[in-house]
Amino acid sequence: MAYDRFVAICHPLHYTVIMNPRLCGLLVLICWIMSILHSFLQCLMTLRLSFCTHVEIPHCFCELHQMIKLACSDTILNNVVTYFSALLLGGGPFAGILYSYSKIVSCIHGMSSAQGKYKAFSTCASHLSVVFLFYCTSLGVYFSSAATHSTHSSATASVIYSVVTPMLNPFIYSLRNKDIKQALKAFFVKETTNRSLS
Repeated sequence: MAYDRFVAICHPLHYTVIMNPRLCGLLVLICWIMSILHSFLQCLMTLRLSFCTHVEIPHCFCELHQMIKLACSDTILNNVVTYFSALLLGGGPFAGILYSYSKIVSCIHGMSSAQGKYKAFSTCASHLSVVFLFYCTSLGVYFSSAATHSTHSSATASVIYSVVTPMLNPFIYSLRNKDIKQALKAFFVKETTNRSLS
């Protein structure tokens, strides 16, 4: 999304040429392949661990960090792989996001129209809020293992970055579409009319 925003703001006339369906499909395919390989690696690393007989995960789902903490065997290799993959898969995209937004800010700074600046910032605000929410909660879960924290707050943060953030994306990006806004407005007007008549 950061690259999409970068192309839309910095190269608006070339947007349809650069962000063609082939490139979009390739970006999605790369994300899927990286996610599958990462999940496969973490599953293999978890299979080598041994657990005690009575283990209860204090979580609403099998969070990798919580499972590693409950293992009875040595988990140093798992921790190294987890932190390295978090640095690689979290730090790489974050560096790309920072680079894209640094270019966007320099492009917006060069705009003379105040309305154009506002439109460009409002386009980026929704994406930045989701990125901020995702990175803050995931960093809170994975990099707070040294500090003592409650399992309830860890579970809440895990749900936010793994469930809430992906659910927000369709709402945030589709609500920017004029057709979706008009359909929602017509739906709510129809509902309020039906309720007032009955």
